[in-house]
Amino acid sequence: MRMPPRLVPLIEYGFIDRVVRPLMSGKEAQVYLVESQGELRAAKVYKSANDRTFRNRSDYTEGRKVRNSRDQRAMGKRSRHGRQRDEATWNAAEADTIYKLDAAGVRVPKPYAFIEGVLVMECIMGADGGPAPRIAECLMERDHADAVFEQLIREVAKMLAVGVVHGDLSTFNVLLEEEGAVVIDFPQSIDAARNQNARRILLRDIANLTSHFKRSTPLNQLRYGYEMWDLYQRGELRADTPLTGRFDLPQHEVDAEHLLHEMREIEEDEAIANAISDD
Repeated sequence: MRMPPRLVPLIEYGFIDRVVRPLMSGKEAQVYLVESQGELRAAKVYKSANDRTFRNRSDYTEGRKVRNSRDQRAMGKRSRHGRQRDEATWNAAEADTIYKLDAAGVRVPKPYAFIEGVLVMECIMGADGGPAPRIAECLMERDHADAVFEQLIREVAKMLAVGVVHGDLSTFNVLLEEEGAVVIDFPQSIDAARNQNARRILLRDIANLTSHFKRSTPLNQLRYGYEMWDLYQRGELRADTPLTGRFDLPQHEVDAEHLLHEMREIEEDEAIANAISDD
């Protein structure tokens, strides 16, 4: 295997011993299985702006602050220095978020180092002893699926309790280890207090989960997003706050989670129909 250039400094610095193999590639980064301090870990190498498939970042970057005022001005003007700082800030956002969430008790990969645009973290292992699969790839018995869903709702509440919304939560961004679910991929995480899109994006994250795990449950029993956000705004959301999924919407408000759920069902039905017609 050809050595990824971005990992060479980490080997020279002694943060990793060797690169074992690529693990996965996403729209933001390439992840490698590496050996570090005698154990297997994951090294996430962030792609450059030109190589990323994710482009529309404004909904997510709103409210992100840069400590250096010169950098902030340069980023606003989109100068060369500003673009460089914007790129560095975007890449560092996930590392900052994972350190914060790990400290808050959210089940995320334990972070070890963030150097030269590479995040070295825990490699989540599956029941078979290899890297854990994404939940989207797993078949689960109903009781197991219900337990995983309840855990994920709790993890989302823990995140929001410390002011974080994942921003891209789905079954493709959750790994399944023997003890339960582990939430991954936070480059698009947002500050719930500073980003005006936070509530809308939280509702979408929750709808992604309910549409996968709770297809047969009445949607008026799955309003966890509304319930969480109401508690958060009132300063009453804690990591262990009981959640019911029941929340009375104001009469004038459209049930956004319901609409998102229906849209996903339509998209999936169309995909199945297209696959049948292709055959």
